[in-house]
Amino acid sequence: MPYGEKLYEGKAKILYATEDAALVVQYFKDDATAFNAQKRGTIVDKGVVNNRVSSALFTYLEGRGISTHFVKQLDDRSMLVKRLQIVPLEVTIRNITAGGMSRLLGIEEGMVLKPPVFEWHYKSDALNDPLINDDHILAMGWATAAELAHIRAESFKVNDALKAFFFERQIDLVDFKLEFGRWSPAGASRGAESRVSPSGRIEGAPQQILLGDEISPDTMRLWEHGTRRKLDKDRFRRDLGSVEEAYQEVLRRVIGEPQPTKATAG
Repeated sequence: MPYGEKLYEGKAKILYATEDAALVVQYFKDDATAFNAQKRGTIVDKGVVNNRVSSALFTYLEGRGISTHFVKQLDDRSMLVKRLQIVPLEVTIRNITAGGMSRLLGIEEGMVLKPPVFEWHYKSDALNDPLINDDHILAMGWATAAELAHIRAESFKVNDALKAFFFERQIDLVDFKLEFGRWSPAGASRGAESRVSPSGRIEGAPQQILLGDEISPDTMRLWEHGTRRKLDKDRFRRDLGSVEEAYQEVLRRVIGEPQPTKATAG
């Protein structure tokens, strides 16, 4: 599929227009950033890995009743997705203490969290994606109460599905980030003529909340089961080395056959 106009370029991906205003091409780059782009670098073939892993995981989730923006993988670095009005929030689900939660609360990494911890973050690099709650979101008009309830329920469904998926592949899903957006085929087809409210809703068009963005070693913390060897972007963040090898290992396990396990995912 030929790419059209560049619509947006972020830290890890580029969005291109297509002949259908309701669909865009999502292209994955090799650029790597950490600490809200304060650290920058390149991970060889990261874009290929993240595109293929995301394509496989979106397909897996769709098969379990979770609606996503994914349409199909186009090539090694790009996928066709539905054009969303992104809700300006990031969801973080934490199954094991690590990263920001460990720093915030002074907790050692590696403590299993039962139940998992759900967090809202406001999407803002300038503010370091601050932790917020439902009241902040409702007061600012970023989403409705019904939308928040739906996103929360879908996020836990994603967590249950991905935990089981990775456990079969000898990987512990430590935590991960999700983004959601509003999908309106009628609104998208009107293109520039659409009226969009300050909260991002397309006025007068029926909308559905879909899981968007990507699901990859960039957006998940993944530890090898039993050894806690990091298989994600923490290898880049913390200068642990073997970054490309870790990403390729995740890809191999995602697209390969599940391994037999002796315990349950819990």
